[in-house]
Amino acid sequence: MNERRARLLALVLLTAAVVAGTALFVPPVPQWPEYHDFADRRAWLGVPNVLDVASNGLFTLVGLAGLGRLAVARTRPIFLDPAERWPWLIFFLALVLLGPASAWYHLDPDNARLAWDRAAMSVVFMAWLAIQLAERIGARAGLALLPPLLLAGLGSVVYWDATESAGAGDLRAYAVTHFYPVLLIALLLVLFPARYTRQGDVLLVLGLYAAALGAERLDRPILELTGLLSGHTLKHILAALASAWALRMLARRRPVPG
Repeated sequence: MNERRARLLALVLLTAAVVAGTALFVPPVPQWPEYHDFADRRAWLGVPNVLDVASNGLFTLVGLAGLGRLAVARTRPIFLDPAERWPWLIFFLALVLLGPASAWYHLDPDNARLAWDRAAMSVVFMAWLAIQLAERIGARAGLALLPPLLLAGLGSVVYWDATESAGAGDLRAYAVTHFYPVLLIALLLVLFPARYTRQGDVLLVLGLYAAALGAERLDRPILELTGLLSGHTLKHILAALASAWALRMLARRRPVPG
């Protein structure tokens, strides 16, 4: 077995171990009710929770800009393999949809609306993972894995929503599809050579999203400190900035010589 195949096998085994370990050894994790209790309840012009709602428009703007960049790429190619375009297309389309989905949730937060928000986010996460697989392992691998990754992401949300409706909520599958791709992408960066320049931007995207999650955890303290933005609004801004940085990377990178 050559070194490349050994590394691929290691990632497959790690993924299987994470999935099996979560299923066998982690107890079901219900959605905590206080999740919907956001710090900033201010309204404006009759729109409740206005900053948490309005800040989601940033996702749609980045998604539209990304779709525009892909449209230009039809006449000025930016991919070594045309198949690489498809995960990026799904990524930007999901961002366009994430804006209204998350805004609708924040108008009146509850589990039913949260499912739509998470469904859109899961597509963004899985498309971003497929992008990294395509650019590190190969375009055919990324394209082949895109449908099962999307099904896994969406399926995790459907499973969580169904278990919540049955009175025994379980976030384990969603947690795996949400957080494990971060580790997997970091390993891809270490184990497989880059086909494009500006790969440091991938780490910056991951760092910005980690900062967004941190801001979410500090929702009320950040609002009390700034008096203007809550931690959750800041989360939206940082996550949208991460998406915009991914678009910036796509626009500025070049194939690695050789």
